[in-house]
Amino acid sequence: MITKATLEDVPELDTLVNSAYRGDSSRQGWTTEADLLDGTRTNAEGIAEIIETPGTILLKYVEADKILGCVELKNENGKLYLGMLTVQPSLQGKGIGKELLIASEAEAKKQNCSSIFMTVISIRKELIDWYLRHEYKMTGERKPFAFTDPRFGQPKTKLEFVVLEKKI
Repeated sequence: MITKATLEDVPELDTLVNSAYRGDSSRQGWTTEADLLDGTRTNAEGIAEIIETPGTILLKYVEADKILGCVELKNENGKLYLGMLTVQPSLQGKGIGKELLIASEAEAKKQNCSSIFMTVISIRKELIDWYLRHEYKMTGERKPFAFTDPRFGQPKTKLEFVVLEKKI
């Protein structure tokens, strides 16, 4: 079941997101950033801020009362930004990410957005290919990887983002 996350979900979401992106636990899945960045992906305060920000929704995928995935959605001038798509590492490749993507596209339509867009680290070829298979397109736009808080990612190499978009 996919529903909107609440502040009660913050501790579980914090653990889930960090386990999927960073550290040894993330290596169980194919979306790890552990070889690209040190530090954590987020923290409880950051997730609470997402949940409390007007115009932003954090969807959660739940089975048997356990959060197995999530995605951040933010309406930016009639386009829906998709971020932090997360699936528990041991369950990646089983369709949860696809379900969250479908729910994100439904939310974009509900909000009358013209498209969904995202940024992906440019050297994440397998992840970019996954989005391309789901009809997202490379826009040609690149953005710097310019995070200033080292707690949330010290790059091990020079990184940049590419922008992908899907018309709705």
